[in-house]
Amino acid sequence: MASSPSGCAKAVPRKGKRVASSVVKCAVSLLLHTIQAHDRRRLHRLARAHPGLQIDPSASTNLAVARFVLSPGARLSIGAQVAAERMPGALSFWLGPDAEIEIGARTWLRTEFGPIHLVAFAGARIVLGPDSGLSACHLSAKRAILAGRHAWIGPGCRVLDADQHALDAVTPERVAPITLGDHVWITSDVTVLRGVTLGAHSVIGARSLVAEDVPPHTLACGNPARAQGRVGDRSRIE
Repeated sequence: MASSPSGCAKAVPRKGKRVASSVVKCAVSLLLHTIQAHDRRRLHRLARAHPGLQIDPSASTNLAVARFVLSPGARLSIGAQVAAERMPGALSFWLGPDAEIEIGARTWLRTEFGPIHLVAFAGARIVLGPDSGLSACHLSAKRAILAGRHAWIGPGCRVLDADQHALDAVTPERVAPITLGDHVWITSDVTVLRGVTLGAHSVIGARSLVAEDVPPHTLACGNPARAQGRVGDRSRIE
């Protein structure tokens, strides 16, 4: 039985749409592969220009649009499967002479809510343990900021291990390392000051100022931050 002309007329547009959709998908895939290839070449050039820069091959190629400033002797290590958005200039690494920054495996450097600035002054050290997450925050070390596994630092947060300047002519700037335990969550718009240790599984509420140590498994908030409750096991939270 011959097919009706109307049936053929309806089939052609459907086939045309499938072909057009396939062409668009192929074009998008080709564009993404081209961008990734370009980004890989840029990362290779950056590594050649900065002997202290080490980026695991499985880390996101989006890191190619980050800003890298490495002084002589500085070392920046970015681990396996580190993720980042492709937002030019939103992620910046600034390392002074002989400074070190280490980004642990599977860490997410999230910039869609705002920029991330990681600053290590001369001889200072910043370490983020594996499975950590940063979002639109600022870390500044003149001695050390050491974060354990699965540490979260949220939007608007500042972690500063120094006063940044001398108070006056007779009071010099004070510097002391900061330690963040495993599974710590610093929520949003929090400031953590020099010398503080946040115990494992602790959570700091929004807009808090942390000037003293926080024990493990503690919920703390306020200005200055004070213990407000207990936090259970955060190790299974993703």
